[in-house]
Amino acid sequence: MLLEAEDLRVHYGAVAALQGVSFRLRAGEFLMILGRNGAGKSTLLKALCGQVPLKTGRISFAGKEIGRLPPWRRTKLGLSLVPEGRRVFAPLSVRENLELGAFSRPRGLEERLKDVLSLFPELVPKLDLPAGALSGGEQQMLAVARALMSEPKLLLLDEPSMGLAPKVVARIYQTLAALKGKMSLLVVEQNLSQGLSLADRLLFLDSGRLVREFSGGDVSLKQVEELYLGAQ
Repeated sequence: MLLEAEDLRVHYGAVAALQGVSFRLRAGEFLMILGRNGAGKSTLLKALCGQVPLKTGRISFAGKEIGRLPPWRRTKLGLSLVPEGRRVFAPLSVRENLELGAFSRPRGLEERLKDVLSLFPELVPKLDLPAGALSGGEQQMLAVARALMSEPKLLLLDEPSMGLAPKVVARIYQTLAALKGKMSLLVVEQNLSQGLSLADRLLFLDSGRLVREFSGGDVSLKQVEELYLGAQ
């Protein structure tokens, strides 16, 4: 088992964002996290990456307890996050953004850069442009490419389709389909039309709790929509 999360609880002051979430993720698995706004999805990713502290709980990654490690050490072990809203370094060039993604894996940078750009050839002619000059879709490609520069075992993506045109969303998921099986993928998503066809399993969060789990091949769009509408 690549990732094991047990009884994860995160509080923001008096507000309980996660209330005892437990799940496992296998090597090479594509796991999708669903839930309404405020359900705790982004908090879960941040907890796994060390960006928010756990009140209680345990996180094991590749057999190592990581629940108290700082984010940079988790990245070095093989966790990489594509955050919501992309968060590229706008004043820096596309190339510099990608190089920063390799801070934990400096060796073989040029070869890795070549491999990552083969997934996103759209970025090649824009390597010397400021990242802030890219379109929203291009910035999302850059955010994914930057995360891949650390050679992750587990790639976490927070709302990768948010605010993007359907054509661009399809392009992002084309890349995720190519990555499936080569690494584990954990995706928080609201756009169900793309993710349902790729996910091996789906977890549904509600009010910080894991309330349902589906196998990717056994769930319909209607079943998931009923959960969003509150029909348990």
